[in-house]
Amino acid sequence: MPHLFVDISSHGFGHLAQTGPVLNALAAIVPDLRLTIRSGLATKQLQLRIEPAFAHLPGASDVAFLMHDAVRLDREATAAAYRSVHADWAARVADEAGFLSALAPDLVLSNISALPLAGARQAGIPALALCSLNWADQFRYLYTGEAWAEDIAEQLMAAYAGADAFLRCLPALPMPGLKNTVDIPPLACIGEDRRAQLEHLLGRQGERLVLVAMGGIGFQLPLAQWPQVPGIRWLIAEPLPVARPDVSAYAPLGEQGMPFTDLLASVDAIVTKPGYGTFVEAATAGTPVLYLQRDLWPEQDVLIEWLQQEVRCEEISAEEFSSGQLAGKLDRLWSLPGKQVSANGAGIAAEAIAAQLKRNSRNA
Repeated sequence: MPHLFVDISSHGFGHLAQTGPVLNALAAIVPDLRLTIRSGLATKQLQLRIEPAFAHLPGASDVAFLMHDAVRLDREATAAAYRSVHADWAARVADEAGFLSALAPDLVLSNISALPLAGARQAGIPALALCSLNWADQFRYLYTGEAWAEDIAEQLMAAYAGADAFLRCLPALPMPGLKNTVDIPPLACIGEDRRAQLEHLLGRQGERLVLVAMGGIGFQLPLAQWPQVPGIRWLIAEPLPVARPDVSAYAPLGEQGMPFTDLLASVDAIVTKPGYGTFVEAATAGTPVLYLQRDLWPEQDVLIEWLQQEVRCEEISAEEFSSGQLAGKLDRLWSLPGKQVSANGAGIAAEAIAAQLKRNSRNA
């Protein structure tokens, strides 16, 4: 029984959104797969995206980036966290190598913590990375020119370079410092349009439904300042403290069998921030997107450029978001012809992982 150890970053939900479809496709290719997953995300959250059975080891192995909220990065706190972790990096890598040796997987897959890749290399266990970005390039973007940061950037980059391959799922950052990248087409969990069921669950018909979802990092929505727009219903994660007749919560819909990806495929538009999972899933569903840019996040330029080519979308300013002056831009998006893209990267990535597992089992 081939054993795959997967480390999934809990920096939001985007890393799970990338990894889940790949693991689902892999389980179809390798039906006797033994799957162990380490992540700071809750088991129930993982199960929403990952179909095969798995053992969950709770915990986060990467610093990633510390955030004030979904769009504002805390640069000082992030710097302090990286300094703390990398002050004894060699010991951390040695501990990780010992942990992986005891677990004895046939292959390590990381999205995109550097630590399990470095630990696997030291333990002699094959390893793959999977993501549209890496923390080394993101780290350098923030701290280039600061003397304390260069050793940390080199340690991160060495971990990624030491992987057997870095499966770079498009749209992705260029990663010029890595020679082991293998480009993978866009990958996503493809939602089903269940509009009639959604309207039944909401008890509403004949309205434009606009999803407001800022990802898996906390964000205070300024709904109190948003005007009521005739014909538009806003869908937000949790109920407002004071109910509004034009606002409904979507989190309870999941308890009634409406996954987020199906919800995204069933609405008229989404208001969000740049993020791989939401952008690619919206594009596969043909759902128009209004996006609020993120602070100090270089990946967003690649994502926005791709989205502009593939789906109806438009940027909104912080002022427009705060005031809720979105109706005009939504009307413009709705007046444009619909566009939809395919995302077949999950199967391609799964084939690459299955081939690596097969090679490892032959060499065992």
